[in-house]
Amino acid sequence: MCPQSYYDVTEIAGEGITRVQLRRQVERYRWATAYCSGKDVFEVACGAGAGLGMLARIARRVQGGDIDSTILSTARCTYGGRIPLQVCDAEKMPLDDASLDVVILFEAIYYLARADRFVAECRRVLRPGGRVLVATANKDLYDFTPSPFAHRYYNAGELAGLFAAYGFDSEFFGGSAIAVAGLLYRVLRPIKALATKLNLMPKTMVGKQWLKRMIFGALVEMPRELSGEEATYEEPERIAPTADVKHHVLYCVATRLDQAG
Repeated sequence: MCPQSYYDVTEIAGEGITRVQLRRQVERYRWATAYCSGKDVFEVACGAGAGLGMLARIARRVQGGDIDSTILSTARCTYGGRIPLQVCDAEKMPLDDASLDVVILFEAIYYLARADRFVAECRRVLRPGGRVLVATANKDLYDFTPSPFAHRYYNAGELAGLFAAYGFDSEFFGGSAIAVAGLLYRVLRPIKALATKLNLMPKTMVGKQWLKRMIFGALVEMPRELSGEEATYEEPERIAPTADVKHHVLYCVATRLDQAG
């Protein structure tokens, strides 16, 4: 049973999002495809499942799961019987031992009360050499705004330690570089930082939509299923497992080592 609804903080098909948000959606799934070709893949905390179709086109098998049944119903409407979907907890995945090649967790590790349990589950369900793909907001930015439902955010060094404790070797990439952000964003960063400090940022997607319209103008509709062609793709660049202040998004590839963790 889901202890709370994540609907108000999730990008749902048909709702208005900025072009920046759409570009980041495309970025994370196009990045993931490099690791999923011909593989058995499970996306946990898949939400409305916009990226599952992209993965299914190149993977051997794709499954999805989310703890929030209301959000998952959107994915079910989109995919019907094309992709198996189930309500599940990332800290207790209903999957057989050594049954997967890739586990994906995008923009959700900070919602886990016990991220170590998720990593232990990944160790269990992955085959030797299997990978965990994580995308998360970069908490090291001075204008970082946390989600109201978050338990803990991780930077690259902390993720490396978390996965190493369970027998994974990690590498990191930075996406959505700040250097290429528009002038308006760079001007508004100090204002955003102050609003976050004063707890004035909207807590829900509806409130955020209003703010985004004020700043960015007309929004675009969140697709039900991404094709990967909705936005220009810039491949994330490799970064060291240290504090990073050059990217909005951190990507982690944690590889399960053969030896016992």
